[in-house]
Amino acid sequence: MAVPFPAAGYRLLLAGLAMLALVLAGCATTAPVGAPAGTQAQPAPGKSSVQKRGGAYYKDDGPGDNPPANLDDIPDAQPRLEPLHRFANRPYSVLGQDYVPATSLMPFRQLGRASWYGRRFHGQSTSSGEPYDMYSMTAAHPTLPIPSYARVTHRASGRSVIVRINDRGPFLKGRIMDLSYAAAYRLGYASVGSAEVEVEAIIPDGADAIASAAPAARARPPDAPAPPPQPPLQLAMAEPATLTDAPRGIFLQLGSFASATNAEGLRSQVRDTFSEFGDRLEVVADGTRHRLHLGPFASIDEAKGEAERIARVLGLHPFVVTR
Repeated sequence: MAVPFPAAGYRLLLAGLAMLALVLAGCATTAPVGAPAGTQAQPAPGKSSVQKRGGAYYKDDGPGDNPPANLDDIPDAQPRLEPLHRFANRPYSVLGQDYVPATSLMPFRQLGRASWYGRRFHGQSTSSGEPYDMYSMTAAHPTLPIPSYARVTHRASGRSVIVRINDRGPFLKGRIMDLSYAAAYRLGYASVGSAEVEVEAIIPDGADAIASAAPAARARPPDAPAPPPQPPLQLAMAEPATLTDAPRGIFLQLGSFASATNAEGLRSQVRDTFSEFGDRLEVVADGTRHRLHLGPFASIDEAKGEAERIARVLGLHPFVVTR
């Protein structure tokens, strides 16, 4: 079994040492969870507004002494295609649990509790080898590819940020993601340590991936037998039409792929979610590309209305095409 990248092990060691020093903060009866570096609750140091709102942090962690004045204006990470890291996506084991990171970009949605980490790790190496910057829009996740991008939404407030995944963890029970201090601040939960969030992977334009919702990865207990190898996904593929023989009219393009299999995967996902589109989805071949079209529509306005609905539910970005 491969071992975790050194940065993940370093963070885990610090977390284990600080677990011995849990104390209460202020008038709270339970210390809320903050960064993955320890558990001693204490008022946040520094001069940020987080200190004024109270809250608790792990021992020796929290916001920096002199946070930037423009935390609210720190921009989201900008998704772009990047080569995946050579080592940070290998299987690894932590606390007797095995993790198998994804090695390709694909749709992923997960609900759960996210914490954040701050000054204790500021400047230390992340699993990508890059120095951790608590004031940049980054995050740690146990299985999403490194590097990749995700939209994180605070479920209570509806606020969203886009972060770049460049680190592993968290490994505390019940945590699905650690955000940078800046990202947690933007979401509005830096003062309370953790919050319920939705994590949704972002696939940059130009990336080919089967658009079917991937379940959250689950750690396998150490005494459980390894699962048998699964056969490759088999899709019932229809012969794609070509632009020369496809019906004319107004359509929505839902995706464009080099692989017909990936186009069929997206068709299956859309059909499962919107059963009323069943016989209106068509894969159209255009040279080396396979495009998934929905239609025809009676008007551009009607097509745009359906595009907005699909975008809200599936996170796709359909656009109107005529053929």
